[in-house]
Amino acid sequence: MVTMTAPTPDADGQPVSPDAGALVVDRRNGKVGVVMGHVGTYVQLRPPRGGRGWDVPPEDVRSPTPTEELSAKVAVANRRWGR
Repeated sequence: MVTMTAPTPDADGQPVSPDAGALVVDRRNGKVGVVMGHVGTYVQLRPPRGGRGWDVPPEDVRSPTPTEELSAKVAVANRRWGR
């Protein structure tokens, strides 16, 4: 199950690495990904529909817009139904 949560800044305004399952956007390329974990200083993402993951520095992830979040949810639902 994909939890659609996003990272929030800490008290100093610095980005906090999002928890596993959070939906985020890679600022470098605009791709939406689900956080799978953390390795070293990187956040590991994979596409919401599944597939090959990639690593992103935590400062390069952002919360998805409502449109991006809805699109990811639809992609997950379509995969579930074989579309």
